[in-house]
Amino acid sequence: MNPHDNVSAISAIVPARNEERTIARVVASLAEQLEIREIVVVNDQSSDGTAGILERLVAEQPKLRTFDAGPLPPGWVGKNHAAWLGAQRAMGDWLLFTDADAVHLPGSAARALEDAESSEAALVSYSPEQEMHTWWERALIPFIYCRLSQLYSYAAVNNPNSPAAAANGQYLLIRRDAYEQIGGHAAVRAEVLEDVALARLTKSAGFRLHFGPGDQISRVRMYASFGAMWEGWTKNLLPLVTWSGQKVTRELLSVIPWIPLLCLLLTPWHLALGALGLLLLAGRHASYAALLRKNRFPVYSVLYYLAGMGLYCAALLASDLHYSRGRIVWKGREYPVAAPARKP
Repeated sequence: MNPHDNVSAISAIVPARNEERTIARVVASLAEQLEIREIVVVNDQSSDGTAGILERLVAEQPKLRTFDAGPLPPGWVGKNHAAWLGAQRAMGDWLLFTDADAVHLPGSAARALEDAESSEAALVSYSPEQEMHTWWERALIPFIYCRLSQLYSYAAVNNPNSPAAAANGQYLLIRRDAYEQIGGHAAVRAEVLEDVALARLTKSAGFRLHFGPGDQISRVRMYASFGAMWEGWTKNLLPLVTWSGQKVTRELLSVIPWIPLLCLLLTPWHLALGALGLLLLAGRHASYAALLRKNRFPVYSVLYYLAGMGLYCAALLASDLHYSRGRIVWKGREYPVAAPARKP
């Protein structure tokens, strides 16, 4: 008898659109997980070498199955359509939706199933370790994740009595029965922030969530260029902020160090104001350093605090502008969007 026969089977589902740079790596890291019985890659009309790489990988990897998503139906976001098609082909008790740029660390699938069992959760998600190779990645990505940790705390999301719900689509494991009950990706077909939308549906249906740090689960380099990073965050940032209940103006007031900067500007009128501004700004840096440690980012990222804050505010304003115009662009496709509902 196979010692793994009694282990819950996971089907890994990877939507892939122009992922020739990373697709082989994610498939290899998923294939090493004993709990993952199959890997379903859905090629979403890639125009690069993704299809050829997948054809080669299928011949080498018995766990791997691939197929084409075909034309995108009206009203669907591409990733959601590919994920939905993959779920229909998958056979596992658990469905692991993951991005094509993720690397899954040894033992991560077993850890996720253990967390699901210990927390009685139907949806398990992690915020993966972030690979950062450039100054703009080191400035913006830690700042965003530290801020999101304040808007969506793990404790609140995991508390069944709290309405807070969140997940990270880079690693989202959901029990099949829960996925089918909430309607799966078809229920969030038009959502560009489908991971949080799925988490909200799952929790509102009475299922538990388990959301936590994923530095021992997977690692991701989200964006290889500044343009891709800007496009990605301006797509996601406004709904991330407003779905937490925060208003854009209040968010800007929260993250910009207005008083320290004002004191520094008033230095020519009195040196004491400049000294006070520097002291208050140092306090902001210290507070950010503590957040970096808490969220498992390198503390040296504090050196990018002002740059990260500036990029964050600019990206949030650009995101707000895109949504107010009713359209966003992602991976060569333009999607109609409605501005997220704002609380008065």
